[in-house]
Amino acid sequence: MQKTRFDELVEFPCHFTFKVMGLAVPELPDSVVAVAQQHAPGDYLPTVKPSSKGNYHSVSIKVQVTSQQHIETLYRALADIEEVRYVL
Repeated sequence: MQKTRFDELVEFPCHFTFKVMGLAVPELPDSVVAVAQQHAPGDYLPTVKPSSKGNYHSVSIKVQVTSQQHIETLYRALADIEEVRYVL
């Protein structure tokens, strides 16, 4: 993982939007929410946008984070979802 400076640029706690791109399977949004719930319990309403050909979905979710380490943990956990290809 790259060295980031979130701790210098962001005042914690704050809401942070994760954009997860993965295969267009019906369970992708639920998997993303499940990971968010595991690391930061709350009510989540992800937005889902299909790719132009419909093979991939982009799931955006806003999560309350408490530190740079919390952000990095969520990035890793979201990337570990089998259908996920990228996490931004």
